[in-house]
Amino acid sequence: MEKRTLALLKVHGTAVLFGASGIFGALIQSSAETIVLGRVVIAFAIISLYFLWKKQPLVKLNLQQVTQLAFSAGLLSAHWVTFFVAVKVGGVAVATLGFASFPAFVALFESLFFREKLRFREVVLLIAITVGLILVTPEFTFGNQATQGLLWGVLSALVYGILAVANRRTMSKISGVQASWWQYIFATLFLLPFSITEFPSVSAQDWFWIFCIGFLCTTLAYTLFISSLDTINARTASMIISLEPVYAIVIAWLCFGEVPTLKMIIGGAIILLSVAWANLKK
Repeated sequence: MEKRTLALLKVHGTAVLFGASGIFGALIQSSAETIVLGRVVIAFAIISLYFLWKKQPLVKLNLQQVTQLAFSAGLLSAHWVTFFVAVKVGGVAVATLGFASFPAFVALFESLFFREKLRFREVVLLIAITVGLILVTPEFTFGNQATQGLLWGVLSALVYGILAVANRRTMSKISGVQASWWQYIFATLFLLPFSITEFPSVSAQDWFWIFCIGFLCTTLAYTLFISSLDTINARTASMIISLEPVYAIVIAWLCFGEVPTLKMIIGGAIILLSVAWANLKK
């Protein structure tokens, strides 16, 4: 198989696996906090085994790096917890489309924190995503579960936007794998107080799906994505990753019968096309 074709398949595989995390989350009866705790523990264990296999030493961190990684781990935990709450409250499709708004928050926070002026494409992106979210919203009332799920998804996107900006500083002096290892340690410490009582009673079936999230949707997905960047550029990869909601919605449709409404399809299309257009213009 041609090297570029294989790389493209890897990125599409990454998008499918990222999208599948919501599917697995919907199948799990445990709380969102317990799902995320299991996810980070499994991912931490797999990365630790990788370090032992490669005999790769850990980078020594200074106090500033420890603080930054602890802060980003807190954000990562909050991002994943809010996303799984969105899935449980509103369903996979609504949660995924809410999270798909994250590029708008990244653009907004970068302009605020780094004092970077918003460019034309970023202004268009913000407007388009706002319009898309309005169309995706089932009802403009907090009593509607799907609307609540969408808001949780948007909150997950907002937290991820802050995380992306925070990682822009943190990741400049430490490798992604090493940073993830430390983040998973801190995330475990943050999540334990919320899940320690529920953790021992998690069913075997839930553990199976949590393992799928920790291994397939986290470790394997990250590995596929990083390895694909040796052949294709980040812009192409980002455009393919933006298809994650499409894969998630299709899988949810097939598995759970979550049929999106016409208004949701139009709103989702506006969000996804605006994100793809913004990536194309980079």
